[in-house]
Amino acid sequence: MKIRAGYEISYECPQPTPMMLMLSVHPSRIPDLLTPDRMRLVPAIPANFYRDGFGNTCHVIHAPAGRLTVSADFLIRDSGAPDEMAPDAEQHALEKLPVETLVYLLASRYCETDRFATIAWSQFGKVQRGWPMVQAICDYVHGHIKFGYEHASPTKTAWEAHAERRGVCRDFAHLAITLCRCMNVPARYCTGYLGDIGVPIDDSPMDFSAWFEVYLGGRWYALDARHNKPRIGRILMARGRDATDVAIVTSFGSCTLAGFKVITDEVRSAAPTSGESRP
Repeated sequence: MKIRAGYEISYECPQPTPMMLMLSVHPSRIPDLLTPDRMRLVPAIPANFYRDGFGNTCHVIHAPAGRLTVSADFLIRDSGAPDEMAPDAEQHALEKLPVETLVYLLASRYCETDRFATIAWSQFGKVQRGWPMVQAICDYVHGHIKFGYEHASPTKTAWEAHAERRGVCRDFAHLAITLCRCMNVPARYCTGYLGDIGVPIDDSPMDFSAWFEVYLGGRWYALDARHNKPRIGRILMARGRDATDVAIVTSFGSCTLAGFKVITDEVRSAAPTSGESRP
């Protein structure tokens, strides 16, 4: 299938403001692009490109005073397959994990494993290790937190989301990641696009989405504690320890969000007209 994706984000800056942007499609999805994922800046200003320590594509800019608009609009190919499930995927012993996965067992800014250790082991200590335990964690988080955009907070941690029992997709991901790490399963935070493909259309404005990945059976798998079922059409932008590592915009100075629009739609083929046949 083809998916049209993109964004238009505007900021009002009272003074020149340095910014880091993490809005590009992840390098692993670049071969799937049908049109370029080209960032446009209005006014036109230079943007320095780099890859961060997690392999994400980043840009650094110096926004001028006034309004800055950042946008992109592209087409990408997707398999159309739902998230892969692997009920038999095994959990690795710590000493057998690849060293690059070990950082995803540690506490991070929004994932306080030290505070959750007792809760995690009392809740999941007797569950079969591997995929069944990770699914049990997703079930727990899905049932524990109530979703609502009005519950969004840029500083909310997994511990706070667990106590408040409400949040947005990033809070579901942070809590699931924290519980997985407590149970010795490497888990990392993901952000990107997830449209209403193969599910009823949500009338709420489209936004970027957050989910997480776990390392089981020798590879990484995507899971989503908010929806708690396989979804179609995820477009990864960035991965990291938690939302700190993958913020779409980090500004080093005061600025105000003045406009925000995200597009993620399946591009359906036009129905053939009379006398035409579909290939």
